[in-house]
Amino acid sequence: MPETNAFLIYLYVFAAGLVAGLIFALIAWNGGRIARKELDKYKRLLGEKMELEASAIAKLKVELEELRKQNENLRIKVAELNQSSEKRLQRDLEIFARAEKRMIERSPGFPAAWEGAKKEAHEELVAEESGRTLPKRLFQKFSALTGGAKPIEGGEI
Repeated sequence: MPETNAFLIYLYVFAAGLVAGLIFALIAWNGGRIARKELDKYKRLLGEKMELEASAIAKLKVELEELRKQNENLRIKVAELNQSSEKRLQRDLEIFARAEKRMIERSPGFPAAWEGAKKEAHEELVAEESGRTLPKRLFQKFSALTGGAKPIEGGEI
């Protein structure tokens, strides 16, 4: 009967190995199932994220195109406004005012001479407006028409 005992021992060892193998197989299968669920979850999240980013990018492209159109329209309007003589004169006046400020800040001898010239020009205009003298602009236009004085090239200042 020792053979039956050996057979039972082998059977128990085989059964224990089979049970252990099945347990490991069950654990591996469960881990694979969990990993597959997690992978599906990450795929779904990635898909949702890509959809959100795609819609955001599409909105940004539409907004960018609208802003480009607005920019072009504003550029055209500014160009049109700068073409009118009154606006051009205002723009030139602003340029001269800014240049004056910069010259006063940077040049040591310029401010005194500039202020003197401005005062003289102001006094001339006051005299012309009050009727004490004839306007110089009028004579400059007549002298330019008769050829007595040459106009400044490059247009008006």
